Amino acid sequence: QVQLVESGGGLVQAGGSLRLSCVVAGKFFKESEMIWHRQSPGRPREVVAMMTTGGSASYADSVKDRFAIARDDAKNTAYLQMNSLKPEDTAKYYCNQIVHWGGTQTPYWGPGTQVTVSS
Repeated sequence: QVQLVESGGGLVQAGGSLRLSCVVAGKFFKESEMIWHRQSPGRPREVVAMMTTGGSASYADSVKDRFAIARDDAKNTAYLQMNSLKPEDTAKYYCNQIVHWGGTQTPYWGPGTQVTVSS
């Protein structure tokens, strides 16, 4: 059974920073892509950042140069460092693990953590 738990969300003023963590309980963390998504009311869920098993990162244009994704395979944890936060970054942030094993790809999701940026 795989379980993901996000933490680190909260209320911050515009221009501030937060670091989200996603702890994965289960196997195959090293064999997984880790992806951060976000969703705000009335809008579709969007990919914010992702990191491959090899450590390559990619970002949505809206967060490039402000957010940084990282992973610590020894701790089964993924991180999202968010700097220069803007009110439009307000959303619920979700951690998504995609396990690559045996020729298949299996997704797992955390329950999300709320980030609210005040102007």
